[in-house]
Amino acid sequence: MKLNEHNSKQLFHEAGIPVPLGALLGPGDEPAPSFALPWVLKSQVLSGGRGKAGGIRMADTLEQVRTELAQIFSLTIKGEKVRLVRIEPKAAYTREIYLSITLDRQSRSFCITAGRFGGMDIESCDPQTLLIEHAAPDTGLAPFQIRNIFFHLRLPKELMKAFSSLLSNLFDCCLRHRLLLAEINPLVLTEDGQLLALDGKVEIDGHRVGIDPSLNRFFEAAHLSDEENRSREAALSYHRLDGYVGLMVNGAGLAMASMDILNYSGLEAANFLDLGGGADSTAMRTALDILFDDSRVEMVFINIFGGILSCHKVAESMLEALDGQEPRKPIVVRFAGNGSADGLSLLRKAALNGLHLCPDLTTARAALEKLKGYRPQATHKPLIAHSTAPLLPARPRETSTAFPLPENCRILVQGLTGKQGQLHCRLMQEYGANVVAGVTPGKGGSEVLGVPVFDTVREAAKAMPIDASIIFVPGAMAPDAVLEAAAAGIGWVVCITDGIPQLDMLRALERLKDSPTRVIGPNCPGLVMPGKTKIGIMPGDIFTPGPVAVFSRSGTLTYECVDRLTKAGIGQSVCVGIGGDPFVGTSFTDLCKLVRHDPDTKAVVILGEIGGKAEEELGQYMQESGFELPVFGFIAGRTAPPGKRLGHAGAILEKGAGGIEVKLQAMADSGFHLIDDLDQIAGAVAQVL
Repeated sequence: MKLNEHNSKQLFHEAGIPVPLGALLGPGDEPAPSFALPWVLKSQVLSGGRGKAGGIRMADTLEQVRTELAQIFSLTIKGEKVRLVRIEPKAAYTREIYLSITLDRQSRSFCITAGRFGGMDIESCDPQTLLIEHAAPDTGLAPFQIRNIFFHLRLPKELMKAFSSLLSNLFDCCLRHRLLLAEINPLVLTEDGQLLALDGKVEIDGHRVGIDPSLNRFFEAAHLSDEENRSREAALSYHRLDGYVGLMVNGAGLAMASMDILNYSGLEAANFLDLGGGADSTAMRTALDILFDDSRVEMVFINIFGGILSCHKVAESMLEALDGQEPRKPIVVRFAGNGSADGLSLLRKAALNGLHLCPDLTTARAALEKLKGYRPQATHKPLIAHSTAPLLPARPRETSTAFPLPENCRILVQGLTGKQGQLHCRLMQEYGANVVAGVTPGKGGSEVLGVPVFDTVREAAKAMPIDASIIFVPGAMAPDAVLEAAAAGIGWVVCITDGIPQLDMLRALERLKDSPTRVIGPNCPGLVMPGKTKIGIMPGDIFTPGPVAVFSRSGTLTYECVDRLTKAGIGQSVCVGIGGDPFVGTSFTDLCKLVRHDPDTKAVVILGEIGGKAEEELGQYMQESGFELPVFGFIAGRTAPPGKRLGHAGAILEKGAGGIEVKLQAMADSGFHLIDDLDQIAGAVAQVL
């Protein structure tokens, strides 16, 4: 959750960081602050560049204040209309410096960035004026690091105590509230020799807000569109794009891939809307209303791959949301996977005009093309990465080491007595998985689905051998559950749970750095060895034994890929969803090391996403190790708008890093067989095998 400057300063004030007095105004509010003129009038938007856009102005009189406020409230800055303005007294200062703390994905640490100069364009300053200190999430900021930063900034020596207090308070604030970013730009030295946070930018981990609802006091609905606010209330993931085809999908990975399919087909996506697993009638009604009410949307594409979520349930929810009436705009429905035939049959029987039912993506694209009629050509052009490395077939290798998971793997379910734990335990048992125990504190001595329940993992591990644990506990408790399983000596821990704050999971993973326990996830669909065992929530009926390992950052993309491979007669040796969060336990590289000498694996498919460097790191390993297996790579989200950085801090830390083009080129140069379309995967794998 991004905070505007006013709320960022409110949080800083609570943390003991000196900030100016300030008052927040909306359009029509009469300015009556308790401090004297002259004032600074600052537009409150969640994007940068407001100074250059005229969103920050000075006023010496009330008459001038009213005139300038009217001008500011008429502005739209980077697509956001100004609805709030902060007024604060004009500060007199002698120096501007830069200070930020960011939870950094690449270094897996807090990055404290300090610059001798602050203000606009800090990311393009001379690198010699910047100092970056890394602080581990478990040990925190050391006193010597504070001294390093202080003396780098060349502040007056008499400010050492005040600066140390300010930086310590800022770091503690990051820890306490699980901040992803805390940026002060500028931090000024006032004429009377005091430090003052003249501007502020904060981002709170959204998962922490879910655990600590009191943080919602910093949420400002005024910064979001009506669609975004409605989606937020319904727990839907929604992002506005520039096209005319409304998109509704289950799963972020499939949503991104669907967005790419539309954009590359000349069917420009109007939005990204992920139902997740919550496709009940209430969520469906909200999602449809959002798309129907959007004047830009001319047609809607609903693309569902039923895994645990049944397409039949989605169809029921759709009909209930439509109240038996034909949709206000034409809807193209593509169902595949669990319940797809029943779901399409139910919609067909409803006989509603405006519903176009499709069993696959090819017919769905054709239906959308027909509805599209004549429109200008697509604005998105395919990204082609030309490889400088040969695309090699499988090469001779040792095949003496099988994937290190026992065929009759003995599984523990943490959170067995909960609704999700019981559901997926039953489905794992139906697949043939050997679930031997469950854990729910306080429920020890009971039995669920024929499985004994223990109060602790330690008790369960003492009572019987356990090879792997799967975790179905809430986000606030999941990192501790991971540590508990590792402490009991369990070799594999699969954390299905989503909604875990990044810092909490990173701390747990850092503690397990030298542990023999392998963690899969969090926020993942788990692991399947087709025909042998399933430790997760993947639909078992799409898998078949064979020679291809599938490793993915997305559950629904895994289902799409595996379904295509299976229908083409290509089985799988092992399938692992590593999770979509920034910090996960087992990487693509780790997994490729485990199948490199596996006699059952003859090729690897990597299903990646934009963001992070997991795919590039695997490519580097492939080159350095001479990896013998052919590796196929698919990246979802190629046509996504460039991600918003974490303020200036992100721009500084990512200097020299590129976007999707750089990722694809790095993969191509490393020897990946790049796949541009999901429908190409099975054919490409078959050709190389």
